[in-house]
Amino acid sequence: MNFEDRLRNAINRGQERGSQQRDSAEKELLSAESLKNRHSQYRLQLSDYIETGLKRLADHFPGFEYETIYGSRGWGGALFRDDITRGKTGKSGSYYSRLEIYVRPNNEFNVVNISGKGTIHNREYYNWNYFKDVQDVATAEFEERVDSWILDYAEKFASM
Repeated sequence: MNFEDRLRNAINRGQERGSQQRDSAEKELLSAESLKNRHSQYRLQLSDYIETGLKRLADHFPGFEYETIYGSRGWGGALFRDDITRGKTGKSGSYYSRLEIYVRPNNEFNVVNISGKGTIHNREYYNWNYFKDVQDVATAEFEERVDSWILDYAEKFASM
């Protein structure tokens, strides 16, 4: 094999390698886009579930108002209420209670992350976080977690 043949073979190998690298980069980009789309799908499904659960809790405790959470912090909902009471000593007090649960935005770690915080009568009792890789998400798992957070909050609030 002379130099000219070896040169043509080297050029062909280089072109094939370049083509493979471009294909690999396109697949990686599609994969990243696919993960982002999956996260959006889960976010929509879970934020609707959160809203439904919080509104059902508010039906059992009059005075709570529902608030939609959306934006850079995440998507979900919150219940809040202000109570003004007069204590045994005759002093009046203001007590703030709030339960918020939301799905955090997609990030470079490609996880679905739900967060929650529960405050009852001016004291924060709960601060929750639960996450899984987008590829490993089972929405039933997340829904069970949301249910348990709402139930924990309801039990604690009812005991106050």
